[in-house]
Amino acid sequence: MNFVWTVAWRLLREGRFQTALILAGVSIGVGVIVYITAIVSGLQANIIDRTLSTQAHVVLRPADIVNQAPLTVPGSVKLADIAKRTQRENTIANWSGIVARVRGTPNVSAVAAMASGPGVAQQGGVRKSIVLMGVELDDYCQVVRLDNKLQAGRLLLPTGTALIGKELAADLGLQPGGRLRLQAATGGSQSMTVGAILDFGLKDLNKRWVLLPLREAQNLLGFQRDVTEIYIKSERLFEAESLAANLALATGLTADSWQSSNGQLVTALKSQSASSLMIRVFVTFAVALGIASVLVVTVVQRQREIGILRAMGTPASRILAVFLLQGGLVGLFGSLFGSLLGAAMSVGISRLALTEDGSPLFPVVLDGELFVTTALIATLVGVLAALLPALRAARLDPVEAIRG
Repeated sequence: MNFVWTVAWRLLREGRFQTALILAGVSIGVGVIVYITAIVSGLQANIIDRTLSTQAHVVLRPADIVNQAPLTVPGSVKLADIAKRTQRENTIANWSGIVARVRGTPNVSAVAAMASGPGVAQQGGVRKSIVLMGVELDDYCQVVRLDNKLQAGRLLLPTGTALIGKELAADLGLQPGGRLRLQAATGGSQSMTVGAILDFGLKDLNKRWVLLPLREAQNLLGFQRDVTEIYIKSERLFEAESLAANLALATGLTADSWQSSNGQLVTALKSQSASSLMIRVFVTFAVALGIASVLVVTVVQRQREIGILRAMGTPASRILAVFLLQGGLVGLFGSLFGSLLGAAMSVGISRLALTEDGSPLFPVVLDGELFVTTALIATLVGVLAALLPALRAARLDPVEAIRG
């Protein structure tokens, strides 16, 4: 083994210019792979975070009420199709037992019940259409973060308090501590104190969403003690679809995952991942061709030395190992330099390209798994790229090699 290491290192050292060129090529290729992976991963994480910042991963709702077809007698004539019933406001009764069952389900990290319905906010003769959302604030904040959305006031929801969006606050001229009247579509109304003003990230939500204590929302909407939805946060984000299917079977309710509610987003994420994968594949292929071409030239240039080694009794397996080791070393060191280059490019672009609020325009995700995986793949590609030149060197006839 010392012989293999010694010969491989000497060949790399004596061909300094070729070694430097191929190392530069491998480093640039690996750097591009690390950079693209970090940028795409960061963009996807940022898009998902912004999209799901106001959504639950899974939402349980009451099942639709469906008309049952009448029994048919063989030979009878069907006079009309069975139309879908108009859906009245349906609620979830005995929801506390369902919440307890859901909390015990694997892959569930948080659960929150909600009673929601349409309403109107009134202040100084101005009326605005809103969505009343009754929640238990501690449970709701575990599913949907609100601390990073707080604009003014305190994130508390005692009896008689409502949390409103900043657009609604501006339309009604309200500040924390102000009063507004909330009226539900059922006719019930109640005067509330504005506890805080939130920015949900979307103008429409800021105009319409009003959070209030669960019990008061139930009274306003006429739901008694029922709720309309159960919000669920999954421990594994991309397994929300299977979690929704399991919960639908376990509870008999309709379960919607964030993937089913954001079909276009999922398609865009898949397209980004596919594009990133294709770029990485082509760059890896180019790196492999570069390593192979340099080693082929090395075999041609060192043909006489290889012939002398064979004539001295060096087995073909050792000659094969020498060139495979060269490919592996080039891939390994190229991946190390390339990882540093890619990380520097990623950090640089995230610090130079900033949005108006000072946050990175291109957020990046760099982790140890990316560097380890890239190093292993680059080393493997180096060994595989060296395989054909190594086989050619191992098959050289000693006499012909020396004469050549």
